[in-house]
Amino acid sequence: MAFIQYLTFDGTALPMPDSYEVQMEDVEADSGGETEAGTVQRDVVRMGVVSIPVSFSVSANWLKTLTGFKQKEKITVGYFDTQTLAVKTTEMYVDGYKAALVKDTSRKGLWTVSFTLREF
Repeated sequence: MAFIQYLTFDGTALPMPDSYEVQMEDVEADSGGETEAGTVQRDVVRMGVVSIPVSFSVSANWLKTLTGFKQKEKITVGYFDTQTLAVKTTEMYVDGYKAALVKDTSRKGLWTVSFTLREF
C-alpha cells in the first residue's frame, strides 16, 4: 500500500509528517463587524486562505533542507487538500519555524521540526 505524498516544496517530496492539519480561514475587511442593530456584517475579501501546521521527525540532512526552505521568501507547495482529497499547488511561506533535538545519535541527531505554512 502506497502512502499519500502530503507535501512537496518546489518539487521536492518531503518525508511523512508526524502531524498535518489543513486550516482554511476567511480574510475580512475592517469595515465588517456588528451593526447598531446587533446584526453581524461580514465583508469578506478572500475566502478559504490555507494554513498548514505541520511537524516532522527528521535526520540532520532533512533539518538542513527544511531550514533552507525556511530562508526562502516563497515556496511552491503541493499539499494534500482535505476537502477535495487531491493534491493542490499554491505559493506559501514558512512561519513559526522551530527545530528541537530529540536524541543525539552518531549521525548528528534526530530532530523535531515544526512550522506553519501560510498561503499568500
